[in-house]
Amino acid sequence: MTPRDVSGDDSRWSDLDRPPLNAAALRRGLVREGGLWSGFEVVAGTGSTNSDLVARAAAGKAAEGAVLVAEEQTAGRGRLDRRWTAPPRSGLFFSVLLTPGDVPVARWGWLPLLTGVAVATGLSRAAGVDTALKWPNDLLVTVGGEERKAGGILAERAGEDGVVVGVGINVTLREDELPVPTAGSLALAGAVSTDRDPLLRAVLRSLEEWYERWRAAAGDPTVSGLQETYAAGCATLGRTVRAELPGDRSLVGEAVAVDGDGRLVIATEEGVQEPVGAGDIVHLRPA
Repeated sequence: MTPRDVSGDDSRWSDLDRPPLNAAALRRGLVREGGLWSGFEVVAGTGSTNSDLVARAAAGKAAEGAVLVAEEQTAGRGRLDRRWTAPPRSGLFFSVLLTPGDVPVARWGWLPLLTGVAVATGLSRAAGVDTALKWPNDLLVTVGGEERKAGGILAERAGEDGVVVGVGINVTLREDELPVPTAGSLALAGAVSTDRDPLLRAVLRSLEEWYERWRAAAGDPTVSGLQETYAAGCATLGRTVRAELPGDRSLVGEAVAVDGDGRLVIATEEGVQEPVGAGDIVHLRPA
């Protein structure tokens, strides 16, 4: 699907509770000399900002720090190729291009976890909502005493030296608009603000801070403080979980740690501690 530029969207005020992003003001506030963000574009709609940015990077049309935001995604993807859809302007749907060439590739797996920490930190500051992270990259909020997913992160390689990280956050999604009962939004979680401009600015500034800190430590999750901060905000740790693993294998046990490679360590009843690097995690009981 070809991206539609915001300026050509005649229906952008169709929902007055959901005004469009102020692209010019956001660009002025985020793109600055010496900063990470090198470009900032908002399109009215596209299939997937991740797919678009990966294609631009492959064609040499995007530099590190490029940010692509869509007011609506019609083919957004989550982990395991799950679809991510939401009404126009009801959330923040964006992708960024990172090229951490001075960080060993073996540590690039920390980028989605780093993004989760940055998103949670930025939203805590700007929305006043308590958030938690479900390993590896879901953002959880509390609605009516229940944990619900309000956001997700997807990282994809872009050529030999790049990674595109996509973020989707439900901001003003209403109860009757939820795709599944386990979904939530910042509004439903009682956010003090659902103005998407300051929310996006706070998230991107937080991401810049964490990325630069991680990069300065050559991607070391301990030196950068990333591993400790992620663990402190991870709702998965201390819980009994079921990991649905590749090859139709499952593993049940207590999530006891996130190791130096960003893997979830699960302790089974047999006394074995097994690190899980990929899979779907189901929380079986509260911490």
